[in-house]
Amino acid sequence: MQAEADYRQERKTVNRIKAAKFTVRPAFEDFDFTAERSITKAEIKEIYTLGWLNDARPLLLIGETGVGKTFIAQAVGLHACASGKSVLYMSITALQENLAIARSSGTYLRYRAKLAKFDLIIFDEMGMRKFTATEAQDLCEIIEERSIDKSIAFTSQLPVDHWNEVISDTVIFDAIRDRLEHSALTVNITGPTYRGVKARKLASRKKVA
Repeated sequence: MQAEADYRQERKTVNRIKAAKFTVRPAFEDFDFTAERSITKAEIKEIYTLGWLNDARPLLLIGETGVGKTFIAQAVGLHACASGKSVLYMSITALQENLAIARSSGTYLRYRAKLAKFDLIIFDEMGMRKFTATEAQDLCEIIEERSIDKSIAFTSQLPVDHWNEVISDTVIFDAIRDRLEHSALTVNITGPTYRGVKARKLASRKKVA
């Protein structure tokens, strides 16, 4: 009986991971702390425990390209799936495109209802493309409706107070900033890029060889 229960639980986790649409499947155990990035083991632990998710708080991972934001975002998504949470991962540009397609095809309300079902939505690379007023309003509503009993995570090179660089409507920008800044678990990551660290490690190996 226990083996059957374990099997069913494992299948549910596998199905949640498939539904999340991760591009890679990293694990927190593989995070490279030797890269001299600013993020600490205590911050990783706080993200890993999922207290912010259980409290319906947003997660903001802020930093330059290559410092591990997407790695951490997808690692926490996988961990959430294993913990029984439903997760959806996508780039912010994919959200913008999907909303436009849904509107033009008459399936907008259905798509919004689909998004609302997930316990956690991870939007990667916020700030890669400017928002129209309609897209910004959509994002604001998604953030608002998830603030009650679900969560949302963003990776971005831009701190939230700089999101007006891609959201020109000041009223909507202020509303989004207010909803995120006061409740989010924000982790700012600085340090060398992953590719740079990898290149230096390869170079040192060649010297040893």
